[in-house]
Amino acid sequence: MSTTKKTPTLFPTEIIENQNRKWETFCNVMEASNLQIPESSTVIGDLKTAFLFSDFIFNNLTRNTVFFTELLENNSLYRAYPTGTYAGDLSHILQGASEEKQIAEKTSHFRCREMIRIAFRDLTGYADLSETMSDLSALADACIDGVFSKLYDQFSARYGIPKNQSGKDQNVVVVGLGKLGANELNFSSDVDLMFAFPEDGCTSGKHESITNLEFFSLLSRAFLKIFAGSSSAGIIFRVDLRLRPFGENGPLIMNFNFLEEYYEAQGREWERYALIKARVVAGDKTAGHHLLKRLNPFIYRRYLDYNAFESLREMKQSIDLEIQRKGFQGNIKLGPGGIREIEFFGQAFQLIRGGVLPLLQEPSILRVLNILVEEKYISPSTCDELTAAYLFLRRTEHRLQEFDDRQTHSLPKEEAKLFLLSLSLGFSDIDQFSHQLNAHMKNVHDHFTQILSSADKEQSVSEGNKELSGIWKNLFEPKDGEGILLSAGFHKPSDILKQIISLQDDTATRSLSREGRRKLDQLIPRVIEITGKSKQPDLSFFRIVELIKTIEQRTNYLSLLIEKPSALKQLVSLSIASPWIIKFLTQHPVLLDELLDARILYSPPDRNQLTSELEKRLNSIPIDDLELQIEQLCIFKQINTLRVAAADISANYPLMRVSDHLSDIAELILTQVFNLSYHHIGQKYGYPSFSPD
Repeated sequence: MSTTKKTPTLFPTEIIENQNRKWETFCNVMEASNLQIPESSTVIGDLKTAFLFSDFIFNNLTRNTVFFTELLENNSLYRAYPTGTYAGDLSHILQGASEEKQIAEKTSHFRCREMIRIAFRDLTGYADLSETMSDLSALADACIDGVFSKLYDQFSARYGIPKNQSGKDQNVVVVGLGKLGANELNFSSDVDLMFAFPEDGCTSGKHESITNLEFFSLLSRAFLKIFAGSSSAGIIFRVDLRLRPFGENGPLIMNFNFLEEYYEAQGREWERYALIKARVVAGDKTAGHHLLKRLNPFIYRRYLDYNAFESLREMKQSIDLEIQRKGFQGNIKLGPGGIREIEFFGQAFQLIRGGVLPLLQEPSILRVLNILVEEKYISPSTCDELTAAYLFLRRTEHRLQEFDDRQTHSLPKEEAKLFLLSLSLGFSDIDQFSHQLNAHMKNVHDHFTQILSSADKEQSVSEGNKELSGIWKNLFEPKDGEGILLSAGFHKPSDILKQIISLQDDTATRSLSREGRRKLDQLIPRVIEITGKSKQPDLSFFRIVELIKTIEQRTNYLSLLIEKPSALKQLVSLSIASPWIIKFLTQHPVLLDELLDARILYSPPDRNQLTSELEKRLNSIPIDDLELQIEQLCIFKQINTLRVAAADISANYPLMRVSDHLSDIAELILTQVFNLSYHHIGQKYGYPSFSPD
């Protein structure tokens, strides 16, 4: 994007005059309200700065001076809030509210006052970006939970407490998605929410009992009415429910079983992206955590999911079309190199690897980028550039929205406003700001397109070889097909044709979905080409096809071999060297990802490295989640057994070292199994104690 306007020389004078007018107006309002005008030069200077960069602050403090006195009384403008401050303060404020109108008015007043404080601290430099995002998210959490809590009490008094079939109390679960879920809310953001409740049942009302679905539907509608500002109180937060199952056409609230069944049967790829940042923000948080645990297998597949590349391409195409249609070229969120591309960059890695590397199951994009560096999936320079861009773009986003509390991500077209924005970010003119902005957005767009284009380049190994594709699709007479296969490098092309027909007639192939068949159509011509160029083409093709028969129902494995031809080439080499390895991969296809990096594959880690790897795997999982702990131990064993086997067949690895490595793997696993058993049995029956008697 480009912003090349020059800064008018008259602006500094106009800015000072505007600032002085606002200050004079504020002083007049304070005097008319018999309130003392601040005497501190620090407070005066900070207020003038805040007024200059935010009509929202100026308008609200002059319309309602009580905001200023309340904030000044507790020194709220000049101190960071401890965790839980918003929730505690609003709970106290709402204690006397008995009607929906009172709840709305008190919550709206509280929200406006605290938004003034947050904008003030951001614009005057007392809060960094982390505090600003955290405070905005905590404020939204407090408002959502506070309103739902009051409404739940009111509706329970009328209809009784919702119960499940066993008589256990039920409460609402509110899941925050997007930036709210990640604790990274921006200043004038919608809050993306999804409502749920644990189980069906009825309320305990003696005079008026209703189903749990009816109860929670009424509760949710009352909440939305308050948040939408249907009374004189005004909007609290705009609520977006479109990310729920079936979107705007779906039920307002669903029970846990409905949600789990929906995502299992009908969940779409973009919904996995949406749920990456899911967090329980209100209601029954214990039940909510159980819900997210149930949905985790949908979000993070327990294998390497290279289907994420294709869905990312589709979303990128959708964004590009939206940019062209709506003219988002100056949009720092949706435009090329904007915030969305940084988030997609990290989320692509999360969806591909998050199921096998739980560390990546992290809502914060900045932490995700750091994890990717630690795990050597991206370079430190890539992380640094994306982090710097994210911080810059998010600060710019806040300054845009703090001006008048309006949800916008587009740079102002008026030169005066663009200059004010530049000034608020510490630049002396528009050109300096534009140069920095363009540099950051170029870096982001380059990195974002690279993760797709690198895969596209790898895929294009033989895009033009239509003859091999024709063989797979039976477009040639047998003699012609044999001639093509002979030219491709095979010694007995008639046997290869029989093997191709065998794969086509295989039960697993015939039962493939349309998408699975499309992926197989992409993969097989590449398998024919690469095996044909190998040292033993016929043998490698036979073995690879047998492997494909066992994995083709899991289309993500086909995607891996399509997206990463380097992995396919390693697979061909191993198929020639060792039938045992191919059989091992058939039994444990999750290991296919290990083929991506030959340096790691043929160089098994030493004992210290193995210990570190195992600790990292297990430390990212709660010690009480025994099933997942055991699964990680199995994956650890399988991965490192493959590495030792690959090193062994490479012919430059001594037999004694092979034995040592296998012994190290076994000993480390036995130690961890003992530790897990000790903890599990101890939690259940207590730990043995020592008695000197």
